[in-house]
Amino acid sequence: MTETTVKIMSPEEIAARQVGDVPPIRFAEPGQVFRDRELRLRQLAAGHPMRDYLIFMADVAAAQHRALATQRMVALPTEEQLGDAARAGVAPLTPTLFRRHEAWHEELQDILSDLLPRLGPGAALDTVRALQASDAAQLDRQADRLQAGVMLGLDLAQAPLIGAALQVYWTRLVAHTQSQYPDLAFGRVDNATLCPCCGSKPVASVIRLGGAETGSRYLHCSLCQSQWHMVRVKCAHCESTRSIFYQELEPGAPGAQTATVAPPKGAVRTEACDDCDHYLKIVSMEKDAYVDPVADDLASVTLDLLVSESGKQRWGVNYMLLFGAPDEEAEPAEANASGSP
Repeated sequence: MTETTVKIMSPEEIAARQVGDVPPIRFAEPGQVFRDRELRLRQLAAGHPMRDYLIFMADVAAAQHRALATQRMVALPTEEQLGDAARAGVAPLTPTLFRRHEAWHEELQDILSDLLPRLGPGAALDTVRALQASDAAQLDRQADRLQAGVMLGLDLAQAPLIGAALQVYWTRLVAHTQSQYPDLAFGRVDNATLCPCCGSKPVASVIRLGGAETGSRYLHCSLCQSQWHMVRVKCAHCESTRSIFYQELEPGAPGAQTATVAPPKGAVRTEACDDCDHYLKIVSMEKDAYVDPVADDLASVTLDLLVSESGKQRWGVNYMLLFGAPDEEAEPAEANASGSP
């Protein structure tokens, strides 16, 4: 693993180097986001030590794509709710503010039904069948824990599939809300480290490629798949610009990915901060035009393990693979975000 120290510029200097007028928010393209992820996961799976899991998650992404393509009504926030959120400087679709509708269960059942005929006997098949047999209350409890980051009582085998359904639901919700209220729905929020649409943590950040956005850094939402702009060389957790450094795995180094098709050097790195001791992955379309923040984060778990040995904590969350084990943390009363809006 290599470490690079960079000369830190002020936020004003960084902003001055931005070329063009980049949009503050990039909304997910419903007909493309999960399909592209599926293709990237299959590409990364070739020869990868985690091949079987990456192929399974590619099947999940394909099921997400088909579920999102299904026409489904979704309850939207009111103009009053959007206005209240804007005045408070918070994301309007934060789960604790705009409560999940039970329609997310339909997204889950669509994904499970799609996966079922693709699975042979084994743990994955058992997990799918267990979820199909779960009642609504059980599903909502698991979803509450997952979205609140509570490990106690969270089924780590079921969590990626529940997370996949929540991603489809919130991606649909953001798209419909933006379509209904194009000038009112989403804008800047007080906490720039969380998604301005749904208030969730990022999974990773991405250096964009194409037009005025070339070279710009966006954080990618772990839930609704939106991306929001943040200047480069700035901690995505504490927003410090003083002690940022980057690390990546050298090809051929111990623990480096040995996949047949591996991202080129510089395509996937960690951006770590000595001020707050947190880090977030950063993927670069300039190095590999086909990187996907979720897929490439998942395929570079070895980098997480090596960085964590230095004491740095991961800021982002990837619903497709959760780190850690159930702990002693009590389940918060406010985590219940189910029900009708």
